Amino acid sequence: MLAPLLIMLREGLEAALVVGIVAAYLRRTGRAAWIPTIWVGVLLAVALSLFVGAALQLVHAGFPQRAQELFEAGVALIAVVMLLWMVFWMRAAARTIRAGLQGSVEAAFAAPGRGTVWALIGLSFFAVAREGLESVFFLLAIFQQSPGPAAPLSALAGIAISVALGYGLYRGGIHLDLRRFFRLSGIFILFVAAGLFAGALRALHEAGLWNALQAPAWDLSHILPTSSVLGTVLSALLGYDESPAVGEVIAWALMLAVTLALFLRPQPTPALQKA
Repeated sequence: MLAPLLIMLREGLEAALVVGIVAAYLRRTGRAAWIPTIWVGVLLAVALSLFVGAALQLVHAGFPQRAQELFEAGVALIAVVMLLWMVFWMRAAARTIRAGLQGSVEAAFAAPGRGTVWALIGLSFFAVAREGLESVFFLLAIFQQSPGPAAPLSALAGIAISVALGYGLYRGGIHLDLRRFFRLSGIFILFVAAGLFAGALRALHEAGLWNALQAPAWDLSHILPTSSVLGTVLSALLGYDESPAVGEVIAWALMLAVTLALFLRPQPTPALQKA
């Protein structure tokens, strides 16, 4: 189950990078005593993410069948939007994220009274909560397409690896080419997003809201059924279906073509950006 592992690895590493940059800056500027404060924000963000995930799961379980299909389509579409936002935000912000966070730390210490405490808590809380709430929708969408223990276990493995890598980066014992990692993982996540988008159309059809272009594009059930090991893996990773509708194939191809073209286009140099 590579998709939940890689998504949680990337999400966890983004959160760990933010926390690590803030903690390292506090240590480097002689403010290491404030580091426990940012952990309060981290724990609050994790608790919020777990609460939202559990609440959505309980709500989903109580829906009738048609409402469940609508819920699954909505979750998948939200996950697609968040995946795309995450990939393109990191692509644009990677060059300035360190300077921006250090500026936020200095602004926190300029706050009067106990404002510094709340500013540092808020800095770590919003950074981790953003990644955590995004992850809730990603995992709900993937778990709905891939029931069973494999997906949750691989997601936990991704979180564990990201925590270990984040700590290694903070301590300086691990050197990782983050630019290449985020670029390659971004390409993979765009394929995952395209599969989720096609799956959302499938759920909308099952709910009776999307009935266009429903002729089968092909039938590979006798060659690569979704019940096979490879079919299950491809279904979990890319939203593979042995007999997809024409509309699902078109949606998948258009989503992938547009997002890959935007993601792989050359970024303007800093000099051009200033001009």
